[in-house]
Amino acid sequence: MVNDRQHGEHGHVPVMAERMFGLLEPALTRIADDGSGSVLVDGTLGAGGHTEYFLSRLPGLTVHAIDRDTSALDIARERLATFGDHVVYHHARYDEIGDVAAAAGLAAVDGILLDLGVSSMQLDRADRGFAYSVDAPLDMRMNADDELTAADVLNTYDHGALARVLSEYGEERFAGKIASAVLRERAVEPFTTSARLVKLLYTTIPAATRRTGGHPAKRTFQALRIEVNHELESLRGVIPASLQLLAVGGRLAVMSYQSLEDRIVKRDFAKVVRNTTPAGLPVDLPGTAARFGLVTRGAEQADEAEREENPRSAPVRIRAIERIAADVGGQQ
Repeated sequence: MVNDRQHGEHGHVPVMAERMFGLLEPALTRIADDGSGSVLVDGTLGAGGHTEYFLSRLPGLTVHAIDRDTSALDIARERLATFGDHVVYHHARYDEIGDVAAAAGLAAVDGILLDLGVSSMQLDRADRGFAYSVDAPLDMRMNADDELTAADVLNTYDHGALARVLSEYGEERFAGKIASAVLRERAVEPFTTSARLVKLLYTTIPAATRRTGGHPAKRTFQALRIEVNHELESLRGVIPASLQLLAVGGRLAVMSYQSLEDRIVKRDFAKVVRNTTPAGLPVDLPGTAARFGLVTRGAEQADEAEREENPRSAPVRIRAIERIAADVGGQQ
């Protein structure tokens, strides 16, 4: 969710808001028999930029807004106060979307938006420890009530576990070398702040790689953040749960900011758009027709103008999918 640029008193406007609106708006025009409008779940509320954009253009819309970060919820409540009961707030992880919907009495929803990763609001607060550009406590928790911090990972994981985190979640080619350096340094003094870790990375990663591979701390900080917040596990859970929650004609749109996330989204979408009737049969067998269809072909990216206006949009990958048929038995 590295997705916002500075804007006004509330600080942020979402990247590619117009495109996200274009992808989801066709699913958000339903009017129920009781006169109520469509329902959108913003699974990654953050500072509320996407929700504000949608509500300002669809007056009948109701948004169920989820975030694990209580600070984000507080900021969004202030920002979105004028929309009243058109916003319902939920303190939860986005992979708890099924439980949130059940508790809210939602059997199905019309749209779901997931803007993954860390928000600009979190990056811009030095005390949260997400940014490697400033010295700060090695925290990185999206939910301050969680126990595990980045410092805990650095100070308690053995060499194998730490190297695995750096390699798998940061795609860091020098994971083993960095893990060895961390264990050596933490024996002298535990890690508490980011500046010491950044210095270690500068001295551990070869100079040739530092010159061509971007900031040497980027991959390690990404890996630690993903480990602390169980981000990929949550993503693997939220995609199936979100697809199950969509009404026929409903859409799910996902914004990913690194390849690990995008691969999971791509794989899970591919699973449900396939027709499973054996090849050669003249008609589809019952229950084998695809229940979903892709809205985007491949992953969409920010255009040059968007990237120039907001460099944080450069890595975004957007995929969207629509439910085109009910489950067997007609659950949706």
